[in-house]
Amino acid sequence: MAAFLGSAAAKPGGLVSVVRRYRSSGRKCSEFLHKSVVPSMHYQKSLPRLPVPKLEDTIRRYLAAQRPLLNDDQYSHTEKVARSFLDGVGKNLHAELVAQDKKNKHTSYISAPWFDMYLSARESVVLNFNPFMSFNPDPKPEYNDQLLRATNMVCSAVRFMKTLRAGLLEPEVFHLNPEKSDTDRFKRLIRWVPPSLSWYGAYMVNAYPLDMSQYFRLFNSTRVPRAARDELFTDQKGRHLLVMRRGNMYVFDVVDRDGNLVQPAEILAHLRYVLSDAAPAPPFPLGVLTSENRDVWAGLREKLLSAGNGEALALVDGALFCLCLDEDVMRDHIHVSHNMLHGDGCNRWYDKSFSIIMAKDGQAAINFEHSWGDGVAVLRFQNEVFKDSVEKPMVGPDCRPAAASAVRRLAFNLDGELEDGIARAKEKFAAAVSRLTIDAMEFKMGGKERLKKKKLSPDAVAQLAFQMGFLRQYGHTAATYESCSTAAFRHGRTETIRPASVHTQRCAHAFVRQPGRHGVEQLQGLLAECSKYHGQLTREAAMGQGFDRHLFAMRYLANATGATPLPELYRDPAYAAINHNVLSTSTLTSPAVSLGGFAPVVPDGFGVGYGVHDEWIGCNVSSYPARNVHEFLQCVHKSLEDIFTVLEGKPIS
Repeated sequence: MAAFLGSAAAKPGGLVSVVRRYRSSGRKCSEFLHKSVVPSMHYQKSLPRLPVPKLEDTIRRYLAAQRPLLNDDQYSHTEKVARSFLDGVGKNLHAELVAQDKKNKHTSYISAPWFDMYLSARESVVLNFNPFMSFNPDPKPEYNDQLLRATNMVCSAVRFMKTLRAGLLEPEVFHLNPEKSDTDRFKRLIRWVPPSLSWYGAYMVNAYPLDMSQYFRLFNSTRVPRAARDELFTDQKGRHLLVMRRGNMYVFDVVDRDGNLVQPAEILAHLRYVLSDAAPAPPFPLGVLTSENRDVWAGLREKLLSAGNGEALALVDGALFCLCLDEDVMRDHIHVSHNMLHGDGCNRWYDKSFSIIMAKDGQAAINFEHSWGDGVAVLRFQNEVFKDSVEKPMVGPDCRPAAASAVRRLAFNLDGELEDGIARAKEKFAAAVSRLTIDAMEFKMGGKERLKKKKLSPDAVAQLAFQMGFLRQYGHTAATYESCSTAAFRHGRTETIRPASVHTQRCAHAFVRQPGRHGVEQLQGLLAECSKYHGQLTREAAMGQGFDRHLFAMRYLANATGATPLPELYRDPAYAAINHNVLSTSTLTSPAVSLGGFAPVVPDGFGVGYGVHDEWIGCNVSSYPARNVHEFLQCVHKSLEDIFTVLEGKPIS
């Protein structure tokens, strides 16, 4: 590498500039991932609106979900309260919600309350909100080098951003009949249909375009702490990347003044400098403040601004995204999960819309802030970046570095009060993450293929295994949450599937408590019932016909209008109990993703990330000390063994 030519010098606004110069590789690169015939936002105007369910349907679904969680007396009380809500105050709240929805046809009834729920939460975003999704390794081992992989992923991320902003990113579409809809012929045709009608054209060939309104928040975006309610900040003028290493923060441009991707060999040179920088870890790393309680962080941020750190913070907030270069080599999947979910707190800026975390051995993941969007946009980004960086790497082991402009290490003015705040944040962070246990399980007796041959829903079977596992371990049914995207609608977010039902309860009791009392055919029949009902719940949720978001929106409305006390339905202990989600679950499978994970949403809960693959089923589960995650996974594994044994026509012992 060329010799160091520039000296570090203090800059106005707390910046340190480091300049290194390299020979150009002369390599030319494409600016876009692809050039879609159909404009990225072609379907957005004609997306259907998220329906407000009928109130009687919501109450019926709510009571069905409550039934397995309550004894007869509790259920009788909750049923009475729910019927009273349906005939009384609920009718008024529903009518008001429908009226508001009609006045705001540009959005969905859940969008504003959902943003408000996230942004008003005062808990730390770490563990409570930010999830992670780790990348599969590059199939070419030499490209898993930390420097090479970071460079290639940054280049692919910028190409994704440019493709999106140019309107050239393929629209996100769910194809039920891809032979008809996912063809060049159809795309050439649909592009001429006006955007106000284009959704209907796709619908005619059984294709469902998805909402892409969240995508603009992927880049140059940060959650900014404020007292009582945070703000989302986006500045698309930013051309620089934020890089963190050892808690130090660096910025350099990855897009030039003409809007083009900076030469990949130059980005390689910048990152090589960062990785070789001898600057020690700062004694008071600023990043840990983003793990604080939001009100505490908001107060400390104001102090940072008063101390003259405005320009440096603006560079952090306006960066395209954050790249975290870690010093550790990952020992195993559990180490990966802990590192990518929370890390050490110092080498992260948890408020960025997303961060790419790159371990020393090239293992990589995305950790994302959840208020601005859901997994749909992030997963699309991750899939595209993985595919592009693997299939069309911009730099390789033989790449020669190019000329580089300034890499700037940010410096911050800290007084005693800020140093104390950082020290306290480090203590609180360490205490919080020390309580988290993560364990993983791989079930190898079968997966999606075998279940489909038996005409069973793979997701239903996985969820049933969690119900059986929890019953085996703790002896009762627990409130369970499964996330379902409603991106088929304009400004849709998520709906809740409630996997715990009278069907899963009956089936779990038969398998766990009374295996000898039921023949194989009876048990197979119970599995089929569970699968059918879970499929119904999933379809309803995806079509905006769950009950959780509707009840949430009416409660939000009651709070907003100052209704005191809240309607009795919301004060019923059963309502609090069903929203105390002991089993919080989320699934994804993707060629780009190795595993994903998140922390429990309640102190006595499990955070269950899972994937049903063609030939196996994987779970990545977290818990706090109130629960035993190792034992839970053993119980889930035993449940899956029993289910697959019965599907083979054999009795269970």
